Amino acid sequence: ELAKVPTTPADLSAALDALEQDHEYLLKGDVFTPDVIETWINYKREKEVDALRRRPHPYEFMLYYDI
Repeated sequence: ELAKVPTTPADLSAALDALEQDHEYLLKGDVFTPDVIETWINYKREKEVDALRRRPHPYEFMLYYDI
């Protein structure tokens, strides 16, 4: 039964991937344009996802640099 229960994305990157694949509901009623959605996804990837990937996690810093 648990295999049938939908899950949410594990992180921001996965959430953005899911939004990129399924955002038709945001286009209904002219709430957002495709350009706005694409721009927002690209911004979040560049400014948040990529920025975090380039830096060590605080726990990694503690493990390897706090000698």
